[in-house]
Amino acid sequence: DRLTDLIALNALYRPGPMKMIDDYIDRKHGRKQVTYDLPELKNVLEETFGVIVYQEQVMQISNLVAGYSLGDADILRRAMGKKKQEEMDAQRVRFLDGARKKNLNPKKAEKIFDLMAEFAKYGFNKSHSAAYAYLAYITAYLKAHYPVEFMSALLTSETGNTAKVVKYINECRDMGIKVLPPDINASALNFTPDQGSIRFGQGAIKNVGSNAVDAIVNARNEGGRFRTLADFCERVDMGSVNRRMIESFIKAGAMDSLEGTRAQLWAVIDRAMEAGQRVWKDKASGQVGLFGDLMIEDGAPEMELPKVQDWLPREKLTGEKEMIGFYVTGHPLDEYREKVADVATHDTSTTESLERGVEVAMCGVITGIQRRRNKEQKLWASFMLEDWVGTAECMAFAKVYESLLNDLVEDKAVLIRGMVLPEENAAPRISVQSITPLALVRQELPRLVSVRVFLNGKGNERAQALTELFARKQGEAQVRLRLEKPRDFALIMDLEAKVKPDKEFVAEIERICGPQSFEVLAS
Repeated sequence: DRLTDLIALNALYRPGPMKMIDDYIDRKHGRKQVTYDLPELKNVLEETFGVIVYQEQVMQISNLVAGYSLGDADILRRAMGKKKQEEMDAQRVRFLDGARKKNLNPKKAEKIFDLMAEFAKYGFNKSHSAAYAYLAYITAYLKAHYPVEFMSALLTSETGNTAKVVKYINECRDMGIKVLPPDINASALNFTPDQGSIRFGQGAIKNVGSNAVDAIVNARNEGGRFRTLADFCERVDMGSVNRRMIESFIKAGAMDSLEGTRAQLWAVIDRAMEAGQRVWKDKASGQVGLFGDLMIEDGAPEMELPKVQDWLPREKLTGEKEMIGFYVTGHPLDEYREKVADVATHDTSTTESLERGVEVAMCGVITGIQRRRNKEQKLWASFMLEDWVGTAECMAFAKVYESLLNDLVEDKAVLIRGMVLPEENAAPRISVQSITPLALVRQELPRLVSVRVFLNGKGNERAQALTELFARKQGEAQVRLRLEKPRDFALIMDLEAKVKPDKEFVAEIERICGPQSFEVLAS
């Protein structure tokens, strides 16, 4: 209802007052009566429905109940936080003496002291909680009402921290916000809103500095979009952009809007830069070439692109990952999509609720390998497994490390099998038992399957749906169709159509024909 609710919410989630959360909620909503051990406490605790929530309240209570000065009350607060028994015993005597001088009930005074002592061990102060709550409120408001602008700013604030950038890009996708790839014809220095999407900032590309981006944006603002690499080099100040930066742009896909493929652009870098340097040298000396007026009128002369084979999709993805920390035009798992659907039991987003020891099979790309030694000086490793939706931390312990060594390779698409190791207040880790390159994974599919179809008024619809499914999922397995009419007959027939009975096929069969309609007859 108000900001003070958020301040209390922040402070309540600390080990001291946490056990009072249910009481606090019931009192706030009128389900439980608000009571005070002493009438004097109402002025101090009314705001928090009779519950001690803040360290400041401990100080005020000791002042009202036991006559402490605020300076002495702060000493009491610190003594409670340090948990030193001798100091606490001395403070207890002083507190009860003070309460006695005020003619207060000694048993109630002792109860209040014990409550304060328990709370103050892990309590929070209101001044800090107010700052955190206000910031959280403003942040949540901006994220709710201006999600594109908020996430753009958040991504910009983490530029240089690849893990955080990848995490927040995945969050953008979860929120339905598209993150557009970097583009020298559209990107600014930072991440920016772009018609409901977020445009990747040029400053987040490896090896690219702010001076280079400023020069590119200035040239673009003055002369419009860049058409070719030669046009880029002749219009952008070559004192701010070097070959390494242009290589980074090409690898990151930031020059895909120029004429030519990435391989063609890479092949003409030197020629384009030489042409650009000549133009900038002429500008600096005040000279123009024989056709200078014509060049200014029509733009940079055409530079013929060589006929070279474009980079393979895998090479493009490797370059993107190297330069910006994630894959833009695809994912190494894309070529194994059907295989992943069939062999994986979980992805990186579905392990959090699993209990310790649950076995999982997950597909992804190995990144961030770190090799270490345990107390016995035996090698083990940790790494991240990255799939389409996120990452999971994996551990290859010493017992299995040697057997996994050949396939524990950076940027390799693999199937891992392992067990879940839950972590408190963190995503679970996976204890890896085996690693298999996805290129070598074979789908063990049955050779003969049975499909049971009940003839109960929907025969034509099911027949049409099955015909379409069999045509779409062609493979090597024979299909035996069992047609049944309740309390009448069962007809068994082998079809000429052969299918691929993977997970998707089985799910579709059960959707069309109902549960338990699929059976493996021979493997």
